[in-house]
Amino acid sequence: QVQLEESGGGSVQAGGSLTLSCVASEYVPYMGWFRQAPGKEREGVAGIDPDGRTVYADSVKGRFTISLDNAENTYLQMNSLQPEDTAMYFCAAGLWRLGRRASLSSTDFPYWGQGTQVTVSS
Repeated sequence: QVQLEESGGGSVQAGGSLTLSCVASEYVPYMGWFRQAPGKEREGVAGIDPDGRTVYADSVKGRFTISLDNAENTYLQMNSLQPEDTAMYFCAAGLWRLGRRASLSSTDFPYWGQGTQVTVSS
């Protein structure tokens, strides 16, 4: 059972930056970041595959960057934060499958962290 732990959330003003971190208990090839705001469905924010290919939600393109270091730590650099980015952010991990690429679909990720809160004030 893969365990994931997020950190780095907090409160910032609009235009600010935060970097979220996710530590996995073991190597997993596919990682993703998701978020869920109160009263809204969970949405995929960014995904990365073992070859470093990435995918982003349109709402965060050009502002957020997902990255890996030693394949057990995943990061989400968030710049130019806006109030609409306020949400609980979750790290998720997915297993290898032939032909699979970076994904924003929650069904591709069987392992989830507990989440870290990001609050952006105007």
